[in-house]
Amino acid sequence: MKHAIIVTGGKQYRVAEGDVIFVEKLEAEEGASVTFDQVLAVIDGDSASFGAPYVDGASVSAKVLKQGKGKKIRVYKMKPKKGYRKTQGHRQPYTKVEIGAIG
Repeated sequence: MKHAIIVTGGKQYRVAEGDVIFVEKLEAEEGASVTFDQVLAVIDGDSASFGAPYVDGASVSAKVLKQGKGKKIRVYKMKPKKGYRKTQGHRQPYTKVEIGAIG
């Protein structure tokens, strides 16, 4: 099984071919193909290659399945004895991608 460790949106993901992952929002439409070229490591069975910081010539292709938003969280701020109360909601945008070829 071939695995890779990629960086996108400031986070690292360990992916294999056929995996479906949720990453920070990418500027790509649904059905479009994206390429992750910041590959930290490629693991293929017993052999592994690690970059410093990235592996030369390595890339991971993926297909965008969906653009969406996560569940709403409530942010509540309060200062006691001052009458200050503030409620705010937030929904983090994400992109759902299916990993294709690791090259």
